[in-house]
Amino acid sequence: MLPPDDFDPAIGIAEELEPGLRRIVAPNPSPMTYRGTNTYLLGTRGLAVIDPGPASDSHLRAILDAVGPDQRITHIIVTHTHLDHSPLARPLANACGAQIHAFGDATAGRSPVMQTLAESGLMGGGEGIDGAFSPDHLLADGAVVQGDGWQLEALHTPGHIGNHLSLAWGDACFTADHVMGWASSLVSPPDGDLTDFMASCAKLASREWRVFYPGHGAPVTETAARLAWLVSHRTSREAAILQALEAGPATAHNIARQVYAETPAALLGAATRNVLAHLVDLTGKSRVEPLGPLHAEAEFQRAVG
Repeated sequence: MLPPDDFDPAIGIAEELEPGLRRIVAPNPSPMTYRGTNTYLLGTRGLAVIDPGPASDSHLRAILDAVGPDQRITHIIVTHTHLDHSPLARPLANACGAQIHAFGDATAGRSPVMQTLAESGLMGGGEGIDGAFSPDHLLADGAVVQGDGWQLEALHTPGHIGNHLSLAWGDACFTADHVMGWASSLVSPPDGDLTDFMASCAKLASREWRVFYPGHGAPVTETAARLAWLVSHRTSREAAILQALEAGPATAHNIARQVYAETPAALLGAATRNVLAHLVDLTGKSRVEPLGPLHAEAEFQRAVG
């Protein structure tokens, strides 16, 4: 997918986005991360670092170099435990003495149906899971974190992964990988859950936002329109998958080859996981059913009756 904007920031440089907020883009560009992971520095004296990013000595140095002589890092907040967001949290904590706040470890917030898939042997895909991550403080849905002149409200927004948080800062929201402007969010079972993703979209849509600050890419200013597009995009994929099943039972892989016919072969694995996420969601809605136990290679058919 080609990005719809000309977002091309300097890597490793703290750029002011608005008073009290700066962004440093990590040196980890890829088809999954766009230009790199956005690390945010919130505050003017006591700083919160939101999503320290991947294991990178140069990015750690960039964060520490951005702290002025009259500033210090007081909080490290991780939105979720993918390898492009959380691994640098502990090295940063060791360097600055701040503690790490997050919803939980790599499996926190995982839905029961995704736990079943995990137990069947399906492993995480996409950006990769930071299985070693362990926060110092847990942030439940609705928890408030206060610092020196700033306040954040934790919003549990599972879907991309079960432990995903968005962070409300007044009428702005750090949406991490749930809402981005350059691409739709990856939903890859067993860590990603489409039923949860859609519910999280509705949760964010229930409030009015001035701007979204995503985990990758530029700020999103048309917040309601972007959320509506995400829902519409998923609804259209669902319709295509149901249409593919009109021809008879099929696996997620076979459906992906039809629905994502224009997708490069290298991305077909991610497309297959996306289709599986839809099939699990449709199973929960009693619109499709697996032929036998639910697992990644199961055949699915349109529900009877």
